[in-house]
Amino acid sequence: MSLFWLKTLLLAWLLTFSSWSAADIQVTDAAGRSIHLEHPAERIISLAPHLTENLFTIGAGDRLVGTVSYSDYPEAALDIPRVGSYNQLDLEGILAKRPDLILAWQSGNPASQLQRLEDLGLKIFYSEPRNFADISREFLALGQLTEKNRQAEVAADKLDNGIKSLIESHADKSPLSVFYQIWEEPLMTINGEHLISEMLRTCQGRNIFAAAASLTPRIDRESLLEADPQVILGGSQGESNPKWLKNWQAFSELQAVQAGNLFAVNSSLVTRPTLRSLAGTQAICKHLDKAREQLSEAAD
Repeated sequence: MSLFWLKTLLLAWLLTFSSWSAADIQVTDAAGRSIHLEHPAERIISLAPHLTENLFTIGAGDRLVGTVSYSDYPEAALDIPRVGSYNQLDLEGILAKRPDLILAWQSGNPASQLQRLEDLGLKIFYSEPRNFADISREFLALGQLTEKNRQAEVAADKLDNGIKSLIESHADKSPLSVFYQIWEEPLMTINGEHLISEMLRTCQGRNIFAAAASLTPRIDRESLLEADPQVILGGSQGESNPKWLKNWQAFSELQAVQAGNLFAVNSSLVTRPTLRSLAGTQAICKHLDKAREQLSEAAD
């Protein structure tokens, strides 16, 4: 090889090294840990559907080399190889993908398996969004980790401005007591720390089980009947009138039943902390606005 080509290759290598050094990245994750990368992540594994979706939102979906089951949005996510489920990881499959960054769900992924990955020297960014501000911060952090800062800022601004608009438009609306059902048998709901509770508050809805100790408490029907909510909401996987919604018709003593305030919302819009949380909140606000109309008509 000629001296000219040797110098050319050396210059190219130095330029690459310089760009990596200039791109030195440091972010703090949901666990309060500092994540340091010498250059933007190129081979990423996502261990939760919401993380997969958020990467696509900021334009970094093509960096994904592996994800987990139920990562079904956007459609392109269906083509990404699976490395287990969110609660049971395929460690060998993960290692085979040679990731330079793993995105993990702090409260959802198995802690022991994540620790094994860390012990092997893999870099892990922990995610645990509980409110809209957390989602926006996650966009910005993922933007830094992938050098997609501008796209991340656009996503964060869209969410922030959309929620601000909903808060302003509902500021003078009458508050409504709401029961949100996430499961039927056993009967389960959410407490005030859950993202869905913030969605309800945005629309002037009051979660009747906000004071519960656990994030997703089990409750008995007696306590629900005693609370007598004005609205009953719950998740649906596409059915316009899911079975659990029909079952509440038997409890005619409830205000929500008397006024016809039984509503279903697309589960993926409200349970996944993504940009689509805005659409989920808009859907909840629409249901609560309808509930106010029906309560007013029932009172006349």
